[in-house]
Amino acid sequence: MTPTYSATGRQHRVFVPPPAESVPPPAQPDPPIYRDLMRVWADRGRTLPGRHDPEWVRLAAPQVRPGQFSASPAPPGDGR
Repeated sequence: MTPTYSATGRQHRVFVPPPAESVPPPAQPDPPIYRDLMRVWADRGRTLPGRHDPEWVRLAAPQVRPGQFSASPAPPGDGR
């Protein structure tokens, strides 16, 4: 049977950087219009991208409280 792996020992990987023209330029800061929009949203109490939102946490929380439902709907001593 022919092995499906190389039996020549350890293999070394060589990193070859991509050509300079394929590297995207560095990210630029947000334009002033977006900073102003974020400021207006924050002033109005709206949710901001990447920020903690207490209202979402409250709405997404489980609605069932521990002990709200029993493990079995049968009456105690029913033998089920």
